[in-house]
Amino acid sequence: MANTVLSDIVVIGGGVAGLSAATFTARHGLDTLVVDSDESILRRNAHLENFPGFPAGVNARQLLDLMAEQADRAGADHIEATVRAVAQTEAGFEIETDAGDRIQSRYVVAATKNEIGYLDTIEGLGIIDRGKAFVDVDERGRTGVDGLYAAGRLAEKPHQAIVCAGHGAEVAVTILEDDERPFYHDWVTPAGYFTERGRDLPPGCEEIDTEERQSREAESIETMRARFGEPHPDEQETHPSLDR
Repeated sequence: MANTVLSDIVVIGGGVAGLSAATFTARHGLDTLVVDSDESILRRNAHLENFPGFPAGVNARQLLDLMAEQADRAGADHIEATVRAVAQTEAGFEIETDAGDRIQSRYVVAATKNEIGYLDTIEGLGIIDRGKAFVDVDERGRTGVDGLYAAGRLAEKPHQAIVCAGHGAEVAVTILEDDERPFYHDWVTPAGYFTERGRDLPPGCEEIDTEERQSREAESIETMRARFGEPHPDEQETHPSLDR
């Protein structure tokens, strides 16, 4: 049975750009829904070697899983589906999936690679054709349509995972600014870093004491040990044209 879902933001695409955007908007308190067809091109990568923090490289499917887990922990919701159409409404947008579900949102972040068919009915949207289709955006990921943004490869960012992830975060911060939310620092500091200097705690910041810091670090170590203790179980994906 088809459902109607309400969300502040719908992120279309569960690659590095979409997941990064979802993490930032969810952590700042916006209801965020990631609609992912589970077809990120990064899953075809045999070994990702230019992503900061992994000096010997990292399994690309493991990285996507970790980013999805991080977005979930931040409060984002996730459904596996393919978006068929996005339509403008008086309140924002209505998104239809291949399962017939309808999602109503104020903002949409298009973060698929070069798939744009689901945006065909959006008036005023600029499309750039360079053999592959891209969405015309400004330097912050805004399209010519209020409330509609594009992130990562779809916004003509270079074909590098770290660049697309960073752009997803920038688009999210842009949405927070356009929504007139307080600037989001996303910074955890030692206890007293701000308050003991007579300063208010900035939006998005958190002060934690030594015990809490040690607890979070221990959880971080255990989480990474569990995720990297064994090879990733998913099989290597290839280009669809090579499937037999």
